Amino acid sequence: MIDVAVISMLLITGLLAGFIGGLLGIGGCVIMLPTLVFIFNYPLPEAIGTTITAVILTATSGAIAHLRLKNVDLQTVKIVGISGGVGAVVGSLLFFYVSSQIWLLNLILGLAFLYVSIRMIYEGIRRPKLNREGGKAIPGSNVMKGLIGFSIGVITGIVGLGGGYALVPSFIYLLKAGVRIAVGTSLPSFISMAVISGAFKLYQGLVDIIAALALGVGTIIGAQLGARAVPKTPTWLIKLIFGLVFLYVSLKFTLSGISYVV
Repeated sequence: MIDVAVISMLLITGLLAGFIGGLLGIGGCVIMLPTLVFIFNYPLPEAIGTTITAVILTATSGAIAHLRLKNVDLQTVKIVGISGGVGAVVGSLLFFYVSSQIWLLNLILGLAFLYVSIRMIYEGIRRPKLNREGGKAIPGSNVMKGLIGFSIGVITGIVGLGGGYALVPSFIYLLKAGVRIAVGTSLPSFISMAVISGAFKLYQGLVDIIAALALGVGTIIGAQLGARAVPKTPTWLIKLIFGLVFLYVSLKFTLSGISYVV
């Protein structure tokens, strides 16, 4: 049974994850997952299950907000949501094996966070000029969108990451979408992946439901605060700082995986 102090700390963690996510356009997963592992000492499989379950609340809340703002390409949501759901089933089935191979799970997460760190350090240093507005739809073929959805669904099923972590940059860099429509479309697209992946983890008994609710509520509140802070914050500097932090997280996961082998 989680006590009040721990619930409060988890809520604060969710607030921080939501704030950073709203500020930088990344998913709260990349904050919550390593925090559960390295600070709260959750077993890695349970940390993944709890994180992806918490994100169901975050993605749903964000999707509703963006639907009201009309920042969502519903046709792309349909394609990516369905293909991503199928991918999440595949990834979750693979997770049944990987969850017992902690060293392998650590290595996979190490590579995942290495990608996050490189991308954020690059954007912090180079400050690429992105198309902030864009059109009303995500460019690209349905086949490409389906492949993106399926691939990210598999990643979500295995490591519990996928929304802002992978969908948003895929829409922006691979399909050349505007930032606003990319962020708005990624959230409803990700719901099916999060629900399916979370359901599998719940079936395996790898979800701390109380912790997931505390984190989820925290991210919902924090994301609103982070979004409001965007105009007042030099996001390139924050990206550079967190890129270095995620590089450290990547090394922690990678070295943990290697230590199991050697």
